[in-house]
Amino acid sequence: MVPRPLIAALSGVALALAFGAAAAGEPRVAVSIKPIHSLIAAVMDGVAEPYLIVAGAASPHAYALRPSDAKALSRSMLVFWVGPEMERFLDKPLAALAGKAVRLAGHPRLTALPRRAGDGGADPHLWLDPANARAIAAVAVTELSAIDPGHAALYRANGDRLTRRIDALDRDLRARLEPLSTTPFVVFHDAYRYLERAYGLNAVAFVTTAPERPPGARHLHRLRLKMRRMGVRCLFREPQFEPRLIAALTDRSEVRVGVLDPLGAQLAAGPDLYFRLMRANADALVACLAGPTAVDSIGPKADVRVNSRGAGP
Repeated sequence: MVPRPLIAALSGVALALAFGAAAAGEPRVAVSIKPIHSLIAAVMDGVAEPYLIVAGAASPHAYALRPSDAKALSRSMLVFWVGPEMERFLDKPLAALAGKAVRLAGHPRLTALPRRAGDGGADPHLWLDPANARAIAAVAVTELSAIDPGHAALYRANGDRLTRRIDALDRDLRARLEPLSTTPFVVFHDAYRYLERAYGLNAVAFVTTAPERPPGARHLHRLRLKMRRMGVRCLFREPQFEPRLIAALTDRSEVRVGVLDPLGAQLAAGPDLYFRLMRANADALVACLAGPTAVDSIGPKADVRVNSRGAGP
């Protein structure tokens, strides 16, 4: 539940405040999470820095708006978010927003994939496909140019530069990840469908449908049997969540443990975060899936990590 004072703070601010910054030549823009913020910040380079709502290592799944967030939203002309599937805490506050909220989930320029879990809806982690990242850049150019036409040429130039960087990233990841397409692995939660589809990766199961929903004992038992039956080589945890479940699943087995992070929790926010995030996850996949077997090398409980600079283990 979003506290009523925060909603009131949003709805009580006059429309003139939301748009006053544009008259001064600096549009006020807010972005929900780090990967999207990174792409929007790259398009806005040289104009202004967008406000990041879910900063640091916080998770959008359990986030509560702070007074500073409410103030930033109340003054924003434009807010980029994925949608209530990812940032449910923004659903009501954005309804009171004086400016425009751009919802990326379901946007006609972006590709949506259904959840692998049987609970319906689309997977909201859409930025993990570089094709969607390019589309987000194009959406940002269009929306920013509409509210700030004086900088439209700069937004277009930044968007073109960002697209070229994404193209180069895509080529690099494809060369590194496509050779791993037949190697089965398990992820912590069902967050990587876009990455899997983009590079033909073979994730065969997930530990939980959502990080805030701990799996039951029956599910974990079946998952252990499936991992053994399919010859799963790696199980990937996420840095924001308790690793005890992973330890239980890999105990007395030869399954290696790696770290994947869809949000960049341990990375510094900014225009380069998206690229560091994607390369760090590729590094983790290569290190775990293409490395020597656990029994021959680092043992069954080894944790194959990637540091904040995207370097190897």
